[in-house]
Amino acid sequence: MRLLTPLAALALLAGPVLADYPQAVKDRLLPGYAVFDAAAAALAAKAAQTCDPAALAEPFNAAWDAWLEVGWLRIGPAEDEGRALAISFWPDPKGLGAKAQKALLAGDRALLAPEAFAEQSVAARGFFGLERLLYPAEPPAQETCPLIRATAADLARMAAEIDAAWMGGYADVLLTAGEPGNTTFLSRPEVRQALFTQIATALETLKDLRVGRPMGTFDKPRPDLAEAKASGRSARNVLLTLVALRHMTEVLTPDAPQTLAAFDRSILLARSLKDPTFDGAASPGGWLKLQILQQSIDFIRQKALDELARELDVDLGFNAADGD
Repeated sequence: MRLLTPLAALALLAGPVLADYPQAVKDRLLPGYAVFDAAAAALAAKAAQTCDPAALAEPFNAAWDAWLEVGWLRIGPAEDEGRALAISFWPDPKGLGAKAQKALLAGDRALLAPEAFAEQSVAARGFFGLERLLYPAEPPAQETCPLIRATAADLARMAAEIDAAWMGGYADVLLTAGEPGNTTFLSRPEVRQALFTQIATALETLKDLRVGRPMGTFDKPRPDLAEAKASGRSARNVLLTLVALRHMTEVLTPDAPQTLAAFDRSILLARSLKDPTFDGAASPGGWLKLQILQQSIDFIRQKALDELARELDVDLGFNAADGD
């Protein structure tokens, strides 16, 4: 685990805009995972000192912000051992996370030890597990501090493992695509295809789940289903994901003006919402604003499937929802 000062983190993330994926790996992904590692470690360290939700709010939000920079990419170390799912298990329509946490709070505290906690349900862990503990809908029946500390430490462990795996070899797997001995990616176009698929899939998730779920229908909106509603991060998660995807797109190929312009429009719309938890979906005017945002995200995806795919020389005929 590598601790970074805020200035060092910003310097790492401010690489030059050059085309193709090696630059994206070096200037976006590796620094992004390092910042997430540092932020998650800072959250765990603070939780070891205090379980006061007010004191943990800042490091909690900083860690989640850092995850959104790279969390859209579901290949490699983040997917290994189900880490990404444990870090961000959402949606949870059956309330599995709350049920699992209730059992942990009432059960054997030995289950909160690091090795044992890593084996617990992904629904009880990660950011959404912490959110339920730090922003409870009602006062908990049991003392939550041990579970808060276990969840924060588990999050820091996963962040460190992902960062170490990227630095320890997975970045080289991407960078040496097509070279002898690389059995994961047999050519550079395979890497471009994988990254492009991840961008397209992330846009689809934004449209259908993060914006679409609280929208419901015009006659039956569901603002109660918004992501990260308790912590007030619903709109922020959409905005930061859009910004992260735009950064990646621009580094992959700066020669995609229509796609980048579409990103800029969506980012502007997301910033201008002034509806942090999408409660506005319950009103006709607020619902229409979310619909406009949703349509703008769909427009990005359409442009990416045309312009960005052409510039990266990848196949247009795949279904992004199928994965890489």
